[in-house]
Amino acid sequence: MIDIPEELAASQIKYNGEAGRAFVDGLPERAAQFLERWSLRRTGPSMHGMASLVLPVERADGTAAALKMQLLDEESEGEPLALRVWDGDGVVHLLEHDPETGTMLLERLDSSRHLSAVTDARVAVRILAELLARLVAVPAPEGLRRLGDIAAAMLEEVPRAVTSLPDEGERRLLLDCAAAVREVAGEPGDRLLHWDLHYDNVLAGGREAWLAIDPKPLAGDPGFDLMPALANRFDASEVLWRFDLLTEVLGLDRERARAWTLGRVLQNSLWDVEDGENRLQETQVLVARALLAR
Repeated sequence: MIDIPEELAASQIKYNGEAGRAFVDGLPERAAQFLERWSLRRTGPSMHGMASLVLPVERADGTAAALKMQLLDEESEGEPLALRVWDGDGVVHLLEHDPETGTMLLERLDSSRHLSAVTDARVAVRILAELLARLVAVPAPEGLRRLGDIAAAMLEEVPRAVTSLPDEGERRLLLDCAAAVREVAGEPGDRLLHWDLHYDNVLAGGREAWLAIDPKPLAGDPGFDLMPALANRFDASEVLWRFDLLTEVLGLDRERARAWTLGRVLQNSLWDVEDGENRLQETQVLVARALLAR
């Protein structure tokens, strides 16, 4: 038997409906199947995020590993492909993968030590930036979602979304973000992006001090990968120096990076409007206003 956290079940049902419920209901059988198939022994209690269940395990040769089970969707289906391409360079190693279910066996990292525990913000941002620089140095393989397609879809959605916002300042802000994206949409980039590299998605490792986990990969411009480092552990007074440090370490053109970061504000805001919200998140607004004011 495995423990299925209530938070995981609730988030799956909230975001994925009956497919999420079926995924949760099938987890005990799936865990048993892959423990046997890959000759694994459980070594600790279940762990989870918003979308996956992770079991600490040991392989037949005594190697510590982590069995990750998740619902396949457009965000998760590219994860094993990206992990294979990165091959452990700054990121967790992929040891086994089942294409039919998306189940993965991963290198075991220290789940008790997240980068978010590093109290010095400048140290934490630099560590994350140096990891991100390694990840986006790699060309994206075929078969991933592409930022150009995402940008085009966002720009099509803006006119409808704007009408859902009662606040004139927020409407203007959304239109300004869209205008910035239009300036760079013709050159969406071809790098392999993590897309969700925030401080809780960096864990202490054995072979390296820190390693990235849980990518939601796509092909695009590295500037589209900066927003999680700005919005996670949010501090309005740190937005600009974090942005400057990230762009410096990654060697990015700041105007392009600014436009694509505003693109992330646009993406997050469009998602909120789609979910029925009629106000923009304060963090998104503050990041956008800081960048637009430069």
